[in-house]
Amino acid sequence: MSLFKGNFDYIGKRKIFFAISIAIMVIGLLVNIILGVELDISFKGGTLIKYSFTGDLDREKVESFLEGKTGKTVSVQITESAADKSKVLNIYLAESISMNEQEEFLEALTSEYKDNKVQQINVNSLSPTMGKLFFLKCLVAIALSSIFLVIYVAFRFRRIGGWSAGVMALVALLHDILVAYFAFVIFRIPLNDNFVAVVLTILGFSLNDTIVIYDRIRENQRLLGKEKSIGEIVNISTNQSFTRSFNTSFCAFLSIGTVAVLALIYNLDSITSFALPMMVGIISGCYSSVFICGPLWVLWKEYKAKKDAAKDDKSKGSKKKAKA
Repeated sequence: MSLFKGNFDYIGKRKIFFAISIAIMVIGLLVNIILGVELDISFKGGTLIKYSFTGDLDREKVESFLEGKTGKTVSVQITESAADKSKVLNIYLAESISMNEQEEFLEALTSEYKDNKVQQINVNSLSPTMGKLFFLKCLVAIALSSIFLVIYVAFRFRRIGGWSAGVMALVALLHDILVAYFAFVIFRIPLNDNFVAVVLTILGFSLNDTIVIYDRIRENQRLLGKEKSIGEIVNISTNQSFTRSFNTSFCAFLSIGTVAVLALIYNLDSITSFALPMMVGIISGCYSSVFICGPLWVLWKEYKAKKDAAKDDKSKGSKKKAKA
Protein backbone atom coordinates (compact mmCIF):
# COMPACT_ATOMS: atom_id res chain seq x y z
CA MET A 1 0.00 0.00 0.00
CA SER A 2 1.32 3.43 -0.93
CA LEU A 3 1.61 6.25 1.56
CA PHE A 4 0.09 8.58 -1.02
CA LYS A 5 -3.05 6.58 -1.82
CA GLY A 6 -4.74 7.32 1.49
CA ASN A 7 -5.15 3.69 2.63
CA PHE A 8 -1.87 2.97 4.38
CA ASP A 9 -2.09 0.83 7.51
CA TYR A 10 -0.12 2.85 10.07
CA ILE A 11 -1.40 0.85 13.03
CA GLY A 12 -0.79 -2.56 11.49
CA LYS A 13 2.80 -1.66 10.67
CA ARG A 14 3.56 0.17 13.92
CA LYS A 15 6.13 -2.42 15.03
CA ILE A 16 8.22 -1.56 11.96
CA PHE A 17 8.09 2.16 12.76
CA PHE A 18 8.91 1.58 16.43
CA ALA A 19 11.84 -0.64 15.39
CA ILE A 20 13.18 2.07 13.06
CA SER A 21 13.06 4.65 15.85
CA ILE A 22 14.72 2.30 18.34
CA ALA A 23 17.46 1.54 15.79
CA ILE A 24 18.08 5.27 15.27
CA MET A 25 18.30 5.79 19.04
CA VAL A 26 20.75 2.90 19.44
CA ILE A 27 22.95 4.08 16.57
CA GLY A 28 22.94 7.65 17.88
CA LEU A 29 23.78 6.46 21.39
CA LEU A 30 26.68 4.33 20.12
CA VAL A 31 28.08 7.24 18.10
CA ASN A 32 27.72 9.47 21.15
CA ILE A 33 29.62 6.96 23.32
CA ILE A 34 32.36 6.41 20.74
CA LEU A 35 32.89 9.98 19.52
CA GLY A 36 31.57 11.93 22.51
CA VAL A 37 29.88 15.30 22.37
CA GLU A 38 31.55 18.68 21.97
CA LEU A 39 30.39 21.70 23.95
CA ASP A 40 30.72 25.20 22.57
CA ILE A 41 32.35 27.96 24.60
CA SER A 42 28.88 29.29 25.47
CA PHE A 43 28.19 26.07 27.41
CA LYS A 44 31.54 24.94 28.77
CA GLY A 45 33.17 28.33 29.27
CA GLY A 46 36.67 29.42 28.26
CA THR A 47 38.13 31.91 25.81
CA LEU A 48 37.98 32.04 22.03
CA ILE A 49 40.36 34.46 20.31
CA LYS A 50 40.19 35.10 16.58
CA TYR A 51 43.05 36.51 14.52
CA SER A 52 43.25 37.39 10.84
CA PHE A 53 46.44 36.54 8.94
CA THR A 54 47.89 36.27 5.45
CA GLY A 55 49.87 33.50 3.82
CA ASP A 56 49.94 30.00 5.26
CA LEU A 57 50.21 28.73 8.83
CA ASP A 58 50.59 25.18 10.10
CA ARG A 59 47.89 24.54 12.71
CA GLU A 60 49.90 22.01 14.73
CA LYS A 61 53.02 24.21 14.78
CA VAL A 62 51.03 27.24 15.95
CA GLU A 63 49.40 25.14 18.67
CA SER A 64 52.76 23.79 19.85
CA PHE A 65 54.37 27.25 19.76
CA LEU A 66 51.63 28.89 21.83
CA GLU A 67 51.58 26.12 24.43
CA GLY A 68 55.35 26.36 24.81
CA LYS A 69 55.32 30.17 24.92
CA THR A 70 52.39 30.67 27.32
CA GLY A 71 52.34 27.44 29.28
CA LYS A 72 48.60 27.07 28.61
CA THR A 73 46.73 24.28 26.81
CA VAL A 74 45.25 25.65 23.60
CA SER A 75 43.26 24.33 20.66
CA VAL A 76 43.87 25.92 17.25
CA GLN A 77 41.68 25.92 14.15
CA ILE A 78 42.18 27.72 10.85
CA THR A 79 39.08 28.82 8.92
CA GLU A 80 38.21 31.26 6.14
CA SER A 81 36.05 34.34 6.58
CA ALA A 82 32.93 34.31 4.40
CA ALA A 83 32.88 38.10 4.07
CA ASP A 84 36.25 38.76 2.43
CA LYS A 85 37.79 35.26 2.12
CA SER A 86 40.51 36.21 4.59
CA LYS A 87 42.05 33.47 6.72
CA VAL A 88 41.15 33.29 10.41
CA LEU A 89 43.16 31.75 13.22
CA ASN A 90 40.87 30.53 16.02
CA ILE A 91 42.49 29.86 19.39
CA TYR A 92 40.44 28.25 22.15
CA LEU A 93 41.45 27.98 25.82
CA ALA A 94 39.40 26.10 28.43
CA GLU A 95 39.75 29.02 30.86
CA SER A 96 39.15 32.75 31.02
CA ILE A 97 42.21 34.91 30.50
CA SER A 98 42.93 38.53 31.41
CA MET A 99 43.54 41.45 29.06
CA ASN A 100 47.28 41.24 29.76
CA GLU A 101 47.32 37.58 28.79
CA GLN A 102 45.42 38.37 25.59
CA GLU A 103 48.08 40.95 24.74
CA GLU A 104 50.80 38.36 25.43
CA PHE A 105 49.18 36.00 22.93
CA LEU A 106 49.05 38.72 20.28
CA GLU A 107 52.67 39.78 20.89
CA ALA A 108 53.85 36.16 20.70
CA LEU A 109 52.06 35.58 17.39
CA THR A 110 53.10 38.87 15.77
CA SER A 111 56.74 38.38 16.73
CA GLU A 112 56.88 34.73 15.63
CA TYR A 113 54.86 35.15 12.41
CA LYS A 114 55.89 38.62 11.25
CA ASP A 115 55.35 37.88 7.56
CA ASN A 116 51.76 36.72 8.13
CA LYS A 117 50.47 40.09 9.43
CA VAL A 118 48.58 38.60 12.38
CA GLN A 119 45.87 40.90 13.76
CA GLN A 120 43.36 40.26 16.53
CA ILE A 121 39.71 40.30 15.39
CA ASN A 122 37.73 39.63 18.57
CA VAL A 123 37.75 37.82 21.89
CA ASN A 124 34.89 35.86 23.49
CA SER A 125 35.42 34.93 27.10
CA LEU A 126 33.08 33.14 29.51
CA SER A 127 33.82 31.53 32.86
CA PRO A 128 33.14 27.75 33.12
CA THR A 129 30.63 28.42 35.91
CA MET A 130 28.63 30.82 33.74
CA GLY A 131 28.79 28.36 30.84
CA LYS A 132 27.33 25.55 32.97
CA LEU A 133 24.66 27.88 34.34
CA PHE A 134 23.66 28.93 30.82
CA PHE A 135 23.51 25.27 29.76
CA LEU A 136 21.25 24.40 32.72
CA LYS A 137 18.96 27.34 31.94
CA CYS A 138 18.64 26.13 28.35
CA LEU A 139 17.70 22.63 29.55
CA VAL A 140 15.11 24.14 31.89
CA ALA A 141 13.67 26.15 28.97
CA ILE A 142 13.34 22.98 26.89
CA ALA A 143 11.76 21.06 29.79
CA LEU A 144 9.24 23.81 30.57
CA SER A 145 8.31 24.13 26.90
CA SER A 146 7.67 20.40 26.70
CA ILE A 147 5.52 20.42 29.85
CA PHE A 148 3.39 23.35 28.66
CA LEU A 149 2.92 21.69 25.27
CA VAL A 150 1.66 18.51 26.95
CA ILE A 151 -0.77 20.50 29.13
CA TYR A 152 -2.06 22.32 26.04
CA VAL A 153 -2.63 19.05 24.13
CA ALA A 154 -4.25 17.42 27.17
CA PHE A 155 -6.68 20.34 27.59
CA ARG A 156 -7.52 20.78 23.91
CA PHE A 157 -8.16 17.07 23.27
CA ARG A 158 -9.69 16.14 26.61
CA ARG A 159 -12.70 14.55 24.83
CA ILE A 160 -10.51 11.79 23.34
CA GLY A 161 -8.43 11.11 26.45
CA GLY A 162 -6.44 14.31 26.74
CA TRP A 163 -3.67 13.29 29.14
CA SER A 164 -2.85 10.09 27.26
CA ALA A 165 -2.78 12.09 24.00
CA GLY A 166 -0.53 14.68 25.64
CA VAL A 167 1.87 12.09 27.04
CA MET A 168 2.20 10.33 23.67
CA ALA A 169 2.83 13.71 22.04
CA LEU A 170 5.58 14.25 24.62
CA VAL A 171 7.14 10.88 23.77
CA ALA A 172 7.20 11.93 20.11
CA LEU A 173 8.78 15.27 21.08
CA LEU A 174 11.45 13.53 23.16
CA HIS A 175 12.14 11.35 20.12
CA ASP A 176 12.70 14.49 18.05
CA ILE A 177 14.92 16.12 20.71
CA LEU A 178 17.16 13.05 20.82
CA VAL A 179 17.37 12.91 17.02
CA ALA A 180 18.37 16.60 16.93
CA TYR A 181 20.97 15.97 19.63
CA PHE A 182 22.40 12.99 17.70
CA ALA A 183 22.56 15.19 14.59
CA PHE A 184 24.91 17.55 16.46
CA VAL A 185 26.99 14.58 17.61
CA ILE A 186 27.20 12.88 14.19
CA PHE A 187 27.96 16.10 12.26
CA ARG A 188 30.53 16.99 14.96
CA ILE A 189 28.87 20.33 15.65
CA PRO A 190 29.63 21.66 19.15
CA LEU A 191 26.50 22.06 21.28
CA ASN A 192 25.79 25.78 21.45
CA ASP A 193 22.84 28.14 21.70
CA ASN A 194 21.82 26.98 18.22
CA PHE A 195 21.02 23.59 19.77
CA VAL A 196 18.38 25.21 21.95
CA ALA A 197 17.00 27.15 18.95
CA VAL A 198 16.81 23.93 16.89
CA VAL A 199 15.10 21.97 19.67
CA LEU A 200 12.49 24.65 20.41
CA THR A 201 11.76 25.12 16.70
CA ILE A 202 11.34 21.38 16.21
CA LEU A 203 9.06 21.13 19.24
CA GLY A 204 6.69 23.68 17.74
CA PHE A 205 6.95 22.23 14.24
CA SER A 206 6.41 18.61 15.33
CA LEU A 207 3.58 19.44 17.71
CA ASN A 208 1.77 21.34 14.96
CA ASP A 209 1.68 18.16 12.84
CA THR A 210 0.57 16.11 15.84
CA ILE A 211 -2.26 18.54 16.65
CA VAL A 212 -3.56 18.38 13.07
CA ILE A 213 -3.73 14.57 13.29
CA TYR A 214 -5.33 14.65 16.75
CA ASP A 215 -7.90 17.12 15.47
CA ARG A 216 -8.86 14.71 12.68
CA ILE A 217 -9.05 11.86 15.21
CA ARG A 218 -11.38 13.88 17.42
CA GLU A 219 -13.64 14.73 14.49
CA ASN A 220 -13.67 11.18 13.10
CA GLN A 221 -14.31 9.70 16.53
CA ARG A 222 -17.40 11.89 16.78
CA LEU A 223 -18.58 10.78 13.33
CA LEU A 224 -17.43 7.14 13.26
CA GLY A 225 -16.99 6.24 16.93
CA LYS A 226 -19.80 3.69 16.91
CA GLU A 227 -18.77 2.06 13.63
CA LYS A 228 -14.96 1.94 13.82
CA SER A 229 -12.38 0.86 16.38
CA ILE A 230 -9.88 3.38 17.73
CA GLY A 231 -7.15 1.87 15.51
CA GLU A 232 -9.28 2.27 12.39
CA ILE A 233 -10.16 5.85 13.32
CA VAL A 234 -6.48 6.76 13.80
CA ASN A 235 -5.62 5.11 10.48
CA ILE A 236 -8.31 7.08 8.66
CA SER A 237 -7.30 10.34 10.38
CA THR A 238 -3.60 9.89 9.67
CA ASN A 239 -4.25 9.09 6.02
CA GLN A 240 -6.40 12.22 5.73
CA SER A 241 -3.63 14.35 7.27
CA PHE A 242 -0.58 12.75 5.65
CA THR A 243 -0.47 14.78 2.43
CA ARG A 244 -0.65 18.07 4.36
CA SER A 245 2.04 16.96 6.83
CA PHE A 246 4.33 15.71 4.08
CA ASN A 247 3.96 18.80 1.89
CA THR A 248 4.52 21.17 4.81
CA SER A 249 7.61 19.28 5.96
CA PHE A 250 8.97 18.97 2.42
CA CYS A 251 8.68 22.72 1.77
CA ALA A 252 10.30 23.53 5.11
CA PHE A 253 13.07 21.00 4.37
CA LEU A 254 13.77 22.58 0.97
CA SER A 255 13.90 26.06 2.49
CA ILE A 256 16.27 25.20 5.31
CA GLY A 257 18.23 22.94 2.94
CA THR A 258 18.91 25.94 0.68
CA VAL A 259 20.13 27.89 3.69
CA ALA A 260 22.40 24.97 4.69
CA VAL A 261 23.94 24.71 1.21
CA LEU A 262 24.68 28.43 1.06
CA ALA A 263 26.12 28.34 4.59
CA LEU A 264 28.42 25.46 3.63
CA ILE A 265 29.53 27.22 0.44
CA TYR A 266 30.38 30.45 2.26
CA ASN A 267 31.69 28.70 5.39
CA LEU A 268 29.13 30.29 7.72
CA ASP A 269 29.57 27.99 10.71
CA SER A 270 27.02 29.75 12.91
CA ILE A 271 24.29 29.19 10.29
CA THR A 272 25.44 25.68 9.36
CA SER A 273 25.26 24.59 13.01
CA PHE A 274 21.57 25.53 12.95
CA ALA A 275 20.55 24.51 9.42
CA LEU A 276 21.96 20.95 9.27
CA PRO A 277 20.42 19.70 12.54
CA MET A 278 17.21 21.54 11.66
CA MET A 279 16.95 19.58 8.40
CA VAL A 280 17.25 16.34 10.35
CA GLY A 281 14.74 17.65 12.91
CA ILE A 282 12.14 18.46 10.24
CA ILE A 283 12.31 14.88 8.95
CA SER A 284 12.13 13.50 12.49
CA GLY A 285 9.22 15.79 13.42
CA CYS A 286 7.14 14.65 10.47
CA TYR A 287 8.06 11.00 11.06
CA SER A 288 7.25 11.02 14.79
CA SER A 289 3.92 12.82 14.30
CA VAL A 290 2.73 10.47 11.57
CA PHE A 291 4.33 7.11 12.39
CA ILE A 292 5.02 7.19 16.14
CA CYS A 293 2.55 9.37 18.05
CA GLY A 294 -0.75 7.97 16.70
CA PRO A 295 0.23 4.28 16.73
CA LEU A 296 1.73 4.68 20.21
CA TRP A 297 -1.48 6.31 21.44
CA VAL A 298 -3.56 3.46 19.96
CA LEU A 299 -1.29 0.96 21.71
CA TRP A 300 -1.96 2.69 25.01
CA LYS A 301 -5.73 2.90 24.40
CA GLU A 302 -5.87 -0.81 23.52
CA TYR A 303 -3.88 -1.69 26.63
CA LYS A 304 -6.19 0.45 28.77
CA ALA A 305 -9.30 -1.15 27.21
CA LYS A 306 -7.97 -4.67 27.87
CA LYS A 307 -7.12 -3.72 31.44
CA ASP A 308 -10.60 -2.27 32.03
CA ALA A 309 -12.21 -5.35 30.44
CA ALA A 310 -10.18 -7.62 32.72
CA LYS A 311 -11.33 -5.63 35.75
CA ASP A 312 -14.96 -5.88 34.64
CA ASP A 313 -14.65 -9.65 34.14
CA LYS A 314 -13.05 -10.01 37.54
CA SER A 315 -15.78 -7.88 39.11
CA LYS A 316 -18.54 -9.92 37.44
CA GLY A 317 -16.88 -13.14 38.55
CA SER A 318 -16.75 -11.91 42.14
CA LYS A 319 -20.44 -10.99 42.06
CA LYS A 320 -21.39 -14.43 40.71
CA LYS A 321 -19.42 -16.13 43.50
CA ALA A 322 -21.08 -13.91 46.08
CA LYS A 323 -24.56 -14.83 44.77
CA ALA A 324 -23.67 -18.53 44.76
